[in-house]
Amino acid sequence: MTMFDPVGTKDLARLSDLAQHEILDILATAADFKRNPQRVAGAMAGKSICMLFEKPSLRTRMSFEVGAFRMGGQAIYLDHKDTPLGTRETLGDYGRNLERWCHAIVARVNRQATITGLAAATRVPVINALCDMHHPCQALADLQTLLERGFDLNHSRLAWVGDGNNVCHSLIEAASILGFGITVVTPKGFEPDAALVSQCVARSMRTGARIEVTSDVHAIAGAFAVYTDACISMGQADTAEKKAAFEPYQVDRELMAIAGPKALFMHCLPAHRGEEVTDEVIDSANSVVFDQAENRMHAQNALLCHLLATKQPTAKGTATAAASR
Repeated sequence: MTMFDPVGTKDLARLSDLAQHEILDILATAADFKRNPQRVAGAMAGKSICMLFEKPSLRTRMSFEVGAFRMGGQAIYLDHKDTPLGTRETLGDYGRNLERWCHAIVARVNRQATITGLAAATRVPVINALCDMHHPCQALADLQTLLERGFDLNHSRLAWVGDGNNVCHSLIEAASILGFGITVVTPKGFEPDAALVSQCVARSMRTGARIEVTSDVHAIAGAFAVYTDACISMGQADTAEKKAAFEPYQVDRELMAIAGPKALFMHCLPAHRGEEVTDEVIDSANSVVFDQAENRMHAQNALLCHLLATKQPTAKGTATAAASR
């Protein structure tokens, strides 16, 4: 069986939990899995992951479940939409039960605190599959997609147009770690988290990343790709005022022309056609949205393999953890 280099973190709560070389290793493994599907077989033989979802999902659930199956493992889905984690029993007690049966926990939740709480309470890896602040799995798939299309980490620039949300945060972290450029264009008042941006700008002093936050759509000129997302994220109030603020930032043919004729279009989906993006853009030859969706599986499979390479929890007392059985 292929051996995978270990990573220095137990969990993936946010992309910056990984070092630059670890992200590159994961992306190389993801690309290898995609080119050579036979190398995936058996990578998780005998292992189980538990999937805790407080939010609805298509791509996240399917990519983790199908991915685990292709690696010879098992994915168990627990729906927490109506009973948020920590309500029926404490988060710590819940996690300490799961670690006795499963080798990793995948959590798609409302708050970052739920991810960090689970990670602190359990001995098995906890993977953030989306929360209010971060979406690291999406960013890994996006990076794989960009590299497939010739994105140069030393010279290329990604443009984000829309809300400064969780996906935006993870992409800013990606840029700051890997050293590429990112221009974030948002309406005033909807910028990404200021503390996170400051952290990433400080990191960019070492990596050479170029991070820009502006409200001027013309700043996307020359970008390798233009990325957008829904202006109303899951769980947010759908207000007429917010939609009105984002109308000038709709990604249409005219806006894509600012970036240039070769610029790719990206979206993490689901898309609200006619709101943040027009049909002619999302259905164009430059759109890679379904490549991004497919790559969720490859990137997550690679992530699991590297996280589980050495993340064998040690027993406490007389308990025997699932990963050592």
